Amino acid sequence: MKMIQYILALKPVLFLVFVINFFGTIYGYFWYNSQLSQTPAHFIPFVPDSPTASLFFTIVILAFLFRKNFPLIEALAIVTLFKYGIWAVMMNLLVLIVNGGLSWQGYMLIVSHFGMAVQGLLYAPYYRFKIKHLIFAAIWTLHNDVIDYVFEMMPRYGSLMNYMNEIGYFTFWLSLISILIAYLLVNNKKTSYQLTLPRM
Repeated sequence: MKMIQYILALKPVLFLVFVINFFGTIYGYFWYNSQLSQTPAHFIPFVPDSPTASLFFTIVILAFLFRKNFPLIEALAIVTLFKYGIWAVMMNLLVLIVNGGLSWQGYMLIVSHFGMAVQGLLYAPYYRFKIKHLIFAAIWTLHNDVIDYVFEMMPRYGSLMNYMNEIGYFTFWLSLISILIAYLLVNNKKTSYQLTLPRM
């Protein structure tokens, strides 16, 4: 495990992760373009969930490249990466069940979003956020759920709109699980995830 953590912190690896997330973030915002064009301006920051999560992580990795930590962004990154990574996987699997098929883009989204969730956890040993940062991330995440399912700003998934109440309920609990995972991996002092970022 220590070898994996060391490899993840090497400068070439960090740079590769940064580039992948940078272009993935751009593509994510492009994917939301049609929905954003119909979204009231005051809701826009809360609509493109996945690309905003990957944007947080891109900033975190950029900071790591300079051997810096941005605790608040790290808290936002781990919570939202796991939440929206797993959420997108489940939504595309639900589309597969409901429609009986899935486009190649759907399978691509499953793979890429599962990768989002995993990478956020892999870099947990290097996060340095505190409870106050996690509380802010929790408020941001739960507030986003309200915007999505009370004001109906959730991502548009065609046939799944008939299940918005059930999806909203699932998303609420996924948010709580994501916050708990972030606490256990970073803020729980009984864990072994208190390492120093190695020199690169």
